[in-house]
Order: sequence, then C-alpha cells, then structure tokens
Amino acid sequence: MNHFITLQADLVSKFGANVFTFSTSPVGDHVIDTNKESVPALLKYLKEYAGFNFLMDVCGADYPTRAKRFDVVYHLFSTTGSRRLRVKAQLSEGESVGTATVIWKSADWFEREAFDMFGILFAGHPNLRKILTHHQFVGHPLRKDYEADKQQHCNSVTPIRFDNTPEQSGDQLDSKYMAINIGPSHPAMHGTLRVMAELDGETIVRAGCEIGFLHRCFEKMAETHPYNQVIPYTDRLNYCSAPMNNVGYCKTVEKLLGIEIPQRAQAMRVILCELSRIIDHTVSVGTGGVDLGALTAFFHLFTYREKVYNLFEKLCGARLTVSMTRVGGMAQDAPDGWFTDVLKFCDEMSDGVEEINKLMIGNKIFMKRTEGVCPVSATEAIDWGYTGPLLRASGVNLDLRRADPYYGYEKLDFDIPVGTKGDIYDRYLVRIEEMRQSIRIIRQVCKNMPTGDYTVRDKSIVLPEKKDVYGNIEGLMNHFMLVIKGLRPPVGEIYDATEAANGELGFYLVSDGSANPYRLKVRPPCFAIYQSFPTVVKGAMLADAIATVASMNVIAGELDR
Repeated sequence: MNHFITLQADLVSKFGANVFTFSTSPVGDHVIDTNKESVPALLKYLKEYAGFNFLMDVCGADYPTRAKRFDVVYHLFSTTGSRRLRVKAQLSEGESVGTATVIWKSADWFEREAFDMFGILFAGHPNLRKILTHHQFVGHPLRKDYEADKQQHCNSVTPIRFDNTPEQSGDQLDSKYMAINIGPSHPAMHGTLRVMAELDGETIVRAGCEIGFLHRCFEKMAETHPYNQVIPYTDRLNYCSAPMNNVGYCKTVEKLLGIEIPQRAQAMRVILCELSRIIDHTVSVGTGGVDLGALTAFFHLFTYREKVYNLFEKLCGARLTVSMTRVGGMAQDAPDGWFTDVLKFCDEMSDGVEEINKLMIGNKIFMKRTEGVCPVSATEAIDWGYTGPLLRASGVNLDLRRADPYYGYEKLDFDIPVGTKGDIYDRYLVRIEEMRQSIRIIRQVCKNMPTGDYTVRDKSIVLPEKKDVYGNIEGLMNHFMLVIKGLRPPVGEIYDATEAANGELGFYLVSDGSANPYRLKVRPPCFAIYQSFPTVVKGAMLADAIATVASMNVIAGELDR
C-alpha cells in the first residue's frame, strides 16, 4: 500500500491531479483509471521510473450501455517487491488508444487479440489484424451483442505472408528465397500451429505465425455458464497439467468472494499442482526429444505420466481433464491410502528423473542440438513477457511460489532453478530440476497433511453432502437454492495468478453480481512466449526452429483458448 501511495504522489507531480483516478479494490488490487490520451505516456513512466518491467496482459471488456463502451485493461507486474498494478481507460466505438508495442514487445499479440475480440483500435500498432479468428470471420465475438452459438466456418487458406514488423512486406515474397509452410499438419506443430518461413538454403530469413486453429471460445462460454460449470472448461486450457488450471480459476473466484479455503484443501491443491508440473515437464522434455529424433525417451517418460494419471483416477475417477477443485475447496476428500500412493510415486519418480537426465540431457546428440541454440537474454525475455521455466532459463529468478506465495508455499523448503544462457538446453535443464523440486515439495506436504475439512461449509457457496440432500429437508433446500440461484460473488473485478507449469497463469474476472462471470479473461503463459518465435528463430537453421518450438512447450488449448 505504501508503494501505491508513493506512486500516486509521483504521478500527480508528473502529470497533474486531474489525469488519473486511483483506487484499491476490496480484494487489494491497485487500479489507475485514466483517459486514453494519457495511456502511452503513463505506461512508459510506469516501466522506466516505477519499476513495472512486465506487461503481463492487455485485454478488453464490453459495456454496451455505457457512452464509452469499452474498457482497455493493462496488467503490470514489478519484480521489485512483486507488485501488481492495473491500468484502465475507456474508449467509445471507433476511438483508438496508442499502442504499447513501442514500450513492450509483449503488447503485440495482446493488442491484436483485443482488436480481434472487441474491435478495440491501437493507434500505431505495426500489424493490427485478426489473430484468433479466421480471415473470413465477420464481427467481434467477445462483444456482448455477439451470440455465443453463432458459428462462422472458414473454407479457404491465407497465402504465406510475413508482416510481423513494418519492414516486412505482407504477401510480397522474395524470389531469392524458398517460402514454405511448417504445420499445422507437421507433427512438431501439434496439428494446430502454422509457421510460414522463408529459407535461404536451410537458414530462416523470415518467419511468421498463424494461430487460432484450436480456438474453443473459452472466454465467451464462461459468460454463459455458472461459476462452477466453468471449471471443466479450464481443464482444456493446458490439458497437459489440467488441475493447475482448475486451481488458478477457483483461487481467483475465492479471492473475489473473500474466503479462505481449509488448510487440507490448500495442501491437496499443492500436491495436485506439483504432480501436474511433473507430468507437464515430462511431456515437454519427452516431445522435445521426439522432435529431435529421441523416441525411446518419450515412451519411457509416459510411463511416469501414466502413474500420475492413475493417482488422479483413484482420487476422482478422471485421468486427463479432472475438474477436481470446486470454488470453496475440493470436490471430495482423498481416499484412504492415497497420500501413501503419492509418496510411493515420488520414490519412483526420483529414480525416473535421473534416468531421464541420462537419456536426454546428458546425451551428446541432444546437447549439440540444443546448447547455444536460439538463446534469449534476460532483457529480451522480460520484454516479450516470458514467465515460468523459459524466463528462469534466461537468468531471471521469478517464481510466484516464492515471489507471491499462496497455499503455504512460503513454508516449504525448495529451490528455484535458474539458467544463464536462455538457450534450448538451459530450458530443459530448468525443467528437469523443477521436477526434482516438485518431488521435494510433495513429500513435505504429504508427510504433514493437515486434518480437517476439504471444503468450506458455506451454503451460499458449496453444495451440501449427498447424505444431507437425501436425508434432511434443510440439506435438500440448501441444494435447491444454490442450484437455482447460483454462486454469486460481489460486484467487482480481480486479477489473480498462479505459477503454472509454463509460467504465470492469470485470470481477470469481472463480476456484475449475477450467477455467471460478466467477463473472464485468461492470461495463458505460452501466448506471450510464442509471439517471440519469429524473432527468436530468425537467422537460425530450420531444424533449430523445430527444437525451439518444442522447448517453448506451446499448448494450443491455452494458446488459442
């Protein structure tokens, strides 16, 4: 709070008293409201003089009954003291706000997304065109007057183009070079990523990305479903570590509600998140090996992933998309012996990590294909909005479990691995060490598992037990009222984030007091990371581009949403 008060005084001194409105929300979010003309200068000042070096997200919100229909919202983060700040400005239809791409490279795709989804204009943006919807799509799907079930199909393909920067000339290809498509049908592109490349022999001269092949309309669907029914949609974001998405979303709603879940539920969520981190990293390391020709390691790694699936199945009956959390805690308690099974898995996984290390990280071919390849410096990583293992591989020691701890992480003994070069090899080294540290965390939590309930017992938030629904009239009425009325957080908004396997997974939630979210924006970690791909691979070999996209661990479910 003292930092925010000091910042207010600095901004008033610099820009004047009538430019900004400062507020702190009931959940503790610091917010600056300003006019659209002041946004670029304010953002530049916040970065250069107030220490907000990260632009975590840019998004829009639609209020069609207002004179100024749109909110454009910037979420900033400062590594000094792990401070967050939200900057907001209102725009009318057809008005524009100055682009932030001249301040942070990470603004590029975020602004394009706000343009695509809402029609918000960013003056000076070098390439303001659609990004998630296809080129034949008409309208802006996240506006409130766009029907949620209105589908528009695409029956043509855009030509190869390179227009990431003003210097690149759209569809004008250079006859000296070979223009090719890599994906979306290429196995290394997961069937969902299209990379357009121009080659001089095997060297990449230019590259461009086309995404949106797996756009599931997550944010639109969230507006049409009750809060707890959004949870299964979060599973399908990063489906390689589904429980982490459940936890991040529920934690956001719970913070807006002003509730703290029981200690046992917190501990269960930590175990699920760290198990998920392990299996997410096994997929990243394993498929990265496959893309370089190491097929055996991939099959070996999936043995351990299956063991975790078995633990999930024993806990809730599902394996991949589990929906195990609920707003208020967990869906149910762990069965007898489950924590013992988790500890047994940790013993097996400890040996497995060392085997993986020998098969992959210590392999000479793997090392030659990854060491010194497509490095990203710490400054570049911050500018692009990198978080998670890729940011730490570039030498930035930032992990929300330490920087902004939750669920008791501050009481646990574990290390944060940090690289030095930011190359592909360092990225895998960080993930391997994070698997070791996750095992370390799980062991501590399992051996000190709190007793007590696995959920809050607030009848306005959590459904009663089935035995109460079927056994007494009060339980039946509580069930009936919550189903009919729905979970209703207070009017307000919040941004909350967790340290997911790929980095910062953030949710910006706006509540109007109804049973459905008014606006739910997800900040997916790999969205900011993948936008840097054309720049990172420029001048590298084609084979290095395949290794790079594998090391970025791009999951289309969260990339496209």
